[in-house]
Amino acid sequence: MSVSVQRRAFRRFFLAVIALLLLLLIGTSGYQWLEGMTPLDAFYMAVITLSTVGFGEIDPLSPAGRVFTVGLILGGAGVAAYAFSSAAEYMVSGEWRAHWERQRRKRMVAHLSKHIIVCGYGRVGRHVAHGLAAENIPFVVIDSNPEKIARVQAAGQLALHGNAAIETDLQAAGIDRARGLVAAASSDAENVFIVLTARGLRSDLSILARANYEDSEPKLLRAGADRVILPYSITGRRITTMVARPDVADFLDEVAHTAGMELLLEQVQLLPTSRFVGQTLGQAELEKQFGFVVLAYRPPDGQLVTRPNADTILQANAYLVALGTREQLQALNHVAEG
Repeated sequence: MSVSVQRRAFRRFFLAVIALLLLLLIGTSGYQWLEGMTPLDAFYMAVITLSTVGFGEIDPLSPAGRVFTVGLILGGAGVAAYAFSSAAEYMVSGEWRAHWERQRRKRMVAHLSKHIIVCGYGRVGRHVAHGLAAENIPFVVIDSNPEKIARVQAAGQLALHGNAAIETDLQAAGIDRARGLVAAASSDAENVFIVLTARGLRSDLSILARANYEDSEPKLLRAGADRVILPYSITGRRITTMVARPDVADFLDEVAHTAGMELLLEQVQLLPTSRFVGQTLGQAELEKQFGFVVLAYRPPDGQLVTRPNADTILQANAYLVALGTREQLQALNHVAEG
């Protein structure tokens, strides 16, 4: 059933309830005026008349009171029939279920923290959402297309119908508690507005933006994006790698399986509480203790150093890029947090 029909059914049900309340008020006032009853007795008579129970009259009614009662019964029966038909239509329409489902999703989004906001559920946004779900990273999708929102929700994921370039919609998605935002709309201009709005709300938010054209990259960076991804450029480099170095491409594509162990790339931050802070890579013996391989090191406010040597001093809040199994990298995360 369409949304307009659902709303019409709810409006009819609401009007029927208002009509019943008005009849109850008219009945109470009428018995007070015609029969001189107290407010409580008049209310009692109005209730038993409208409910068609029809027993337990306070006093015998005058001719005028009887005519008034007949009119009240007929009016009440008509309004009751209208209310029941409206209620049935409202229940069949599923509007009540949709309402509670919307409220449930709002509560779930309100409890999200350290999540990713995916703006746009097109070809890129859909794959971003699938990847985040595979990594068990909480996220919420914002898109202006209700059909796309319905597909996200059908997959059991959180989604909000709205415009990510509007502050209130980003706030509804919990931008104040988010760890990052992905601007994945199909239009570069739309992504610029999304980035500008998000950066205005959160100066410390990690923002990744998608761009179709190379000319859009500097605009997105000036708007506040931390990184810009050009899907067509990445695809071209990926195809080149597959042609020139197919074995390397296969390794990265599988990410990879060696002796039945899944290898993953992970970025880990060394918190000040970690016991490795202040040691050199040689002293820490991370590879010897845990079995993973340290591929890169980035000190706080510094450049990424590939293939760091044994004399590299591990500083607080620095990042390590490591390759290892899921269990090895979980152990690294544990000691990195102290």
